[in-house]
Amino acid sequence: MTIKEFFSFRQNRFFWLNILAMIIVLVAVVYGVLKGLDVYTRHGQAVTVPDIKGMSVAQAQQLLLNRGLSGVVSDSTYVKKLPAGSILDHNPSAGQRVKQGRIVYLTINTLSVPLCNVPDVADNSSLRQAEARLLAAGFRLDSIRKIPGEIDWVYCVEYKGRPLAIGEQVPVGSMLRLVVGNGEREPELETDSLGLEDTAGAETGAPADEDEESWF
Repeated sequence: MTIKEFFSFRQNRFFWLNILAMIIVLVAVVYGVLKGLDVYTRHGQAVTVPDIKGMSVAQAQQLLLNRGLSGVVSDSTYVKKLPAGSILDHNPSAGQRVKQGRIVYLTINTLSVPLCNVPDVADNSSLRQAEARLLAAGFRLDSIRKIPGEIDWVYCVEYKGRPLAIGEQVPVGSMLRLVVGNGEREPELETDSLGLEDTAGAETGAPADEDEESWF
């Protein structure tokens, strides 16, 4: 076979039509694959996460739904100064660009005030020690109530006018009252004077009348 005969296929138009068809098919396949990936990954459909802090769960979920997102409560904590059920934080945070359909995880302020153990300060702490421990635990203190006893010694912790038992739980941040001694001794029970007379020299009875015998 001569070289001219080897390259003679170049003059065959069907050869070039097949090459063209293969190129067109290859381009179409590549385009279809890229387009399918865009649809699958929702490329170009990113949205901005709105700032929903401070909103209620219902308000936040509605706003996210309008943006093509969904909100799910994932955690809760307690912040006294904020309304119960309000959004404290969320992930992804506000301003981030995410794809539509993305779940935004919400951290809310707990709906009920959590309970906390009251430190055991009754009958084992001075006034200063008890105040420091209760304040550190997050409680508030009302004016103290004094009773007779050792001065500035804590005898009891009261909540809403009733004494608390050891280990009892009350809502965080509750107002407590300390009952402390005022330095005065407790009044002693005094025995009333009965005014009893000494029976040692008491009369044993009136002498009976006796008939005197006359010897004369």
